[in-house]
Amino acid sequence: MDPVRHLLELAPLGGEEARGAYVASHLPQARRDGLGNVWAGEGEVLLLAHLDTVLPPAPPRRAGERLYAPGIGDNTAGVAVLLSLPELPGVVRGFTVGEEGLGNLKGARALVAALRPKLVVAVDGYLPGVVDRALGSVRFRVRFLGPGGHAWGDRGRPNPVFALAEALHRLHGLFGGEKGLSLNASALQGGQAVNALPKEASALLEIRAEAKEELARRFAQAKAVLQEVARGHRVEWGLEVLGERPAGATATEDLRRAAREALRTIGETPLFQAGSTDASAAVERGIPALALGVYRGGGAHTEEEWVLPQSLHEGRRVLLSFLRALGVG
Repeated sequence: MDPVRHLLELAPLGGEEARGAYVASHLPQARRDGLGNVWAGEGEVLLLAHLDTVLPPAPPRRAGERLYAPGIGDNTAGVAVLLSLPELPGVVRGFTVGEEGLGNLKGARALVAALRPKLVVAVDGYLPGVVDRALGSVRFRVRFLGPGGHAWGDRGRPNPVFALAEALHRLHGLFGGEKGLSLNASALQGGQAVNALPKEASALLEIRAEAKEELARRFAQAKAVLQEVARGHRVEWGLEVLGERPAGATATEDLRRAAREALRTIGETPLFQAGSTDASAAVERGIPALALGVYRGGGAHTEEEWVLPQSLHEGRRVLLSFLRALGVG
């Protein structure tokens, strides 16, 4: 089936359940697990595309050659391309839940554990990108706790919001601008009234690093900063780890060669890079894995995300050529 048709039909569907049902209805002999993963086929090669999106999906709008909608690229386009492939001997097509946000790769980890493939390829990202190194991450919630009180009558009491603000400022200075490393802060919360001291302030934080050792070192540094800030502001603090992803690489030279050959069919050379994809679920088990980009677009994780719909045909060609270069299918 035409991947662009799948793209247009999938784009407005909200949630993993609805998208999983659509995929299952177009996948011969589809199977589903309790998490919501959908897959079909038999073999030692597992192709994965995640069903979830960062932002709620919406009907796409066309402007020139582009289609705009949140999530239309990442990873609606990947799902559409993978679903458009024919049944191939030795190949399992898997459609996973829980790749984005706090999903912690739960879908990919479950499928890799259950199916025990010899090779995993995530269908995810822009052409001509090839993710041959897993980007490690730790995602956590930090909380600062104080006694609360009246903004005037209890002035001088510890304010958890000020503690959180200082902590974020110091962490930004610690992590900012370094290659191979990132820090993100989101979902800040604290207080209920402008004239009341908040009893709690919290934020979601994510640290990413290309090297496992660097990730562990930076996480330890972050915890030390948080503890020091809490002590200075005379507040309690707590940290809850919400997700961890491995750093490392299992992509072989044969996989990189196949990627080069496949992208040559559309006149491109691969852009090898580190990234966080469903392939990371295989990397942590020592299984050869990488991720192939299959569309052209931009604006990922924003309301203005876009794709060039005809580029999905290029992505389909690259994916099939990649498998042929490996002698699969």
